[in-house]
Parts: sequence; C-alpha cells; structure tokens
Amino acid sequence: MPFTVLQENNGTILLKSQTFHDSRGFFEETYKKSDFQKIGIDVDFVQDNHSFSKKGVVRALHYQLPPFAQGKLVQVISGEIIDIAVDLRKNSPTFKQHTAVKLSGDNNYLFYIPAGFGHGFMALSDNVHLLYKCTAEYNKEYERGIIWNDPELNLPWDKNIIPIISEKDLQLPMLKNAEVFE
Repeated sequence: MPFTVLQENNGTILLKSQTFHDSRGFFEETYKKSDFQKIGIDVDFVQDNHSFSKKGVVRALHYQLPPFAQGKLVQVISGEIIDIAVDLRKNSPTFKQHTAVKLSGDNNYLFYIPAGFGHGFMALSDNVHLLYKCTAEYNKEYERGIIWNDPELNLPWDKNIIPIISEKDLQLPMLKNAEVFE
C-alpha cells in the first residue's frame, strides 16, 4: 500500500504517501480510493482546490454546515504550514479539541479532516502551495467560520510569525457564538 498512517486523532488521519525517486525526479500517488477505503476513509471527493499563500497568512477556521459539510484531504506541494482541524460536532467526545500537524512539500504528508471539523492553517514559509480535495462542493450559503485566535480553543499558531488575516476572517465569531454541528 502506498500510504502509511502516521497518526489518528479525534477522527483526523495523518498519512504519508510513498515516493519513488530516480535521476529524473520523483513520482507519488496522492490519492487512491481503494487504498483509502482500507485505511477507513470511505468518502467521495467532488471538488479540488489550490491555495497559494505567503509567509504569515492565516486562513481559519472554515467549515460548511450540512448538507454541504466538507471532509478534506490536504497536501502541501511547496512550502510549509501548520494545519489545524477542530472538532465542531457538539455531541462528539472530542468536541472543541484540535489536531495540529506540520505539512510541507518535503514531508509528503496528507491530512484527512472529516466533515464536522473547522479547518485552518498558517503559512510558515513563503510560496506555500496547498492542494485539497473536498467531499462536498463549496456553497456560500452554508459557509461558516470561527475566529482564528479564539482563546477558548487556544490553538498552537506560530507566535514568532506576524499573522496576515483577511478582513472576512477577522469578522468571524468566537466558538461560543458560532453555529456548529449538532
């Protein structure tokens, strides 16, 4: 199997893909439905996204409510990020808990985040290219978010980097005022 499970936490799964190097460069599979099903990720991805960010950019914490709730498979192609998923399922035993992982173009990690989680990241380097697959299409009407620095969540952003945050993300509510998953 070309994928190794490195960590499972609160429903998220950190994977490493097998990379084949030779004198020309490398090749790796980044998704294979049958192998993901064996790991326990049995979802259908319906949309792919590509994000570019410079150092310090924080995109957080985003999610969509049902029926457009999105599971995501995240991979960094170049650069490095801290990627964070927060369990926003009120009835979950891990409600409000987070998983934080470093993803980079060098480590070839894939981070699976199931539906029901808020997702965000901080670019730790310049020229971050992030690709992610989604299990539901984007729908503006169902889009929600939580402010990136909510003290109740105490997320482990890099404190040595000055955050760059969009006006839209600065207007997001704190968790206590947010609409989450029932």
